[in-house]
Amino acid sequence: MPPAPPVGARERWERFYEEQGAAAAHEHLSDLDPEAAAAVHANDRRRVVRALELAEAGASLAPSEDRIWSGATRHPTVVVGLDLAKDVLERRIEERTRAMFDAGVEDEVRRALEGPISLTARQALGLEEIATLPRDEAIAALIVRTRRYAAYQRKWMRRIPGIAMVAANRPPGEIADDIVALARTRQ
Repeated sequence: MPPAPPVGARERWERFYEEQGAAAAHEHLSDLDPEAAAAVHANDRRRVVRALELAEAGASLAPSEDRIWSGATRHPTVVVGLDLAKDVLERRIEERTRAMFDAGVEDEVRRALEGPISLTARQALGLEEIATLPRDEAIAALIVRTRRYAAYQRKWMRRIPGIAMVAANRPPGEIADDIVALARTRQ
């Protein structure tokens, strides 16, 4: 477990990032912790700030080894990805987005923004669009952003070594049965 950052460190590093810019903050991180800098993109503000506060506390954002997908991963382990045809996934994204609006997501966003809200929560997918755009524009923008995010997730998932893809265009019980059967064959 990394040490707790000093009081006020996060705010100080966020100001540093804001005032100096992404490139300068990332360069400073490179000086303090080259491994963490190599693992974090300069435009990833949240992770650069976290890496800077960890470096200041004598720790690192970069693990000494890849703890998730390394040979040290607990065995037997089966990593399963649910696979849908792109057109089915896109249709489901559109249906889910419209259902969220029908269920009152605009009021939920308005209430959330009236109270204290963390920077992380403020960056939730669609929050800005729902809060600032007319309903039809917000729906269209959220559909586009969610489709882009889903495409990113699919690309990321394909890079996982040994992932077992399972067709997800069936009832949940059938999918679960296939996953259990797959796990039993890989022990």
